[in-house]
Amino acid sequence: MNYELVLLAAGQGRRMEASQNKVLIQLLGKPVIEYVLTTFVQDKACQHIILVVEKNEQLLIETIVQQNQFDKQKPITIVVGGTERQDSVYNGLQKLKNETGIVMIHDGARPFLEPNFLKELYQTAERTDAAILGMPVKDTIKKVNKNTVIETIPRELLWQIQTPQAFKIPLIQKVHANAKIEGFFGTDDASLVEHYGQPVSIVEGSYENIKLTTPIDLVIGEAILKARMRQDSIKEEKS
Repeated sequence: MNYELVLLAAGQGRRMEASQNKVLIQLLGKPVIEYVLTTFVQDKACQHIILVVEKNEQLLIETIVQQNQFDKQKPITIVVGGTERQDSVYNGLQKLKNETGIVMIHDGARPFLEPNFLKELYQTAERTDAAILGMPVKDTIKKVNKNTVIETIPRELLWQIQTPQAFKIPLIQKVHANAKIEGFFGTDDASLVEHYGQPVSIVEGSYENIKLTTPIDLVIGEAILKARMRQDSIKEEKS
């Protein structure tokens, strides 16, 4: 079980209402991207990390990588992102070392991924070509137009989709290349696979694997980290 990773750290994060890229925001004294990199650097199955960054933040992120010696533990290639998320993924895919195998694509603003989900995600993608993490929605979902409810959508059919998303390398490269030619933009990488008629499997993840999008997510994120720190402390005391 070996895979390469395209890690997206080039987003603007306008909804975060912050003066900097959200992957650089400090959570309990560490930038968000440091938590994400730690997860994948420590995963033995991850063979190569392609870190997609904003051009004007490249030196800053390189400093984070070097200070933590991530590049001493795992091959890391840094590439400048594009105008849209999909462009950034495309740029990252061009730097893959392998022509076959599995690539995972992960948002740098999801620092709470639990490593135990990576194995199942990998195995599912290897079996079905495309696999994504997600969780069933918990709230009632209604379709609304101009503040009027049009329809209540059956909740049992709806999932909140997360990253990482895992794909056979030839498949994801092909759909990205086709989408670039056609000018088609999807909401995530799996939507490109769906657009070209390929099935996508889903693996149940965790509600903690949130994406830091708005200021309240930072409050939730700190709570998640503190809870995990307490759990680790309890385990150490028992051992």
